[in-house]
Amino acid sequence: MYVTIADFIREWNKEMALTQKVLEGLTDDSLKQRVYPEGRTLGRIAWHFTTNIPEYLAHFGLNINGVENVNSVPNSAKEIAETFKRISSYASQVIEQQWTDDSLKEVQNAFGREESNAQILMGLIKHIIHHRGQVTILIRQAGIKPFGVYGPPKEDWIHLGVENPPL
Repeated sequence: MYVTIADFIREWNKEMALTQKVLEGLTDDSLKQRVYPEGRTLGRIAWHFTTNIPEYLAHFGLNINGVENVNSVPNSAKEIAETFKRISSYASQVIEQQWTDDSLKEVQNAFGREESNAQILMGLIKHIIHHRGQVTILIRQAGIKPFGVYGPPKEDWIHLGVENPPL
């Protein structure tokens, strides 16, 4: 759990840099990859967790500007990646400016549960990680080698001297 804003910002910066690498691996064509025929596209999922950052923080009392055209998924992978980079950086600045270490101890209703602001911030990171995992699978289904978030993708194991990578 985060005890200080600095604790959160360290974790935020690490996870957002990993997410940025995943998004930078997208192509415009890959944005059309669907979970299943009637399901959301990779582009919709990436746009959702990008545009949700300011919505989520505003819901919990931070004064933050949202993303325009939230419901209009860009056709450009570069635009999604650039928007994510801008929004994730902006979000960390807003949190540092508006909350203190003591703010992390304050409790709010978070989707029907009583949670501290520290838990709420952890929930935001987990939400992004959850969708980043979905995007990584869809990248693979779109025929693109995914970025190795917490370990190498299967194609890179051979460079580490492992012929039969673990499952």
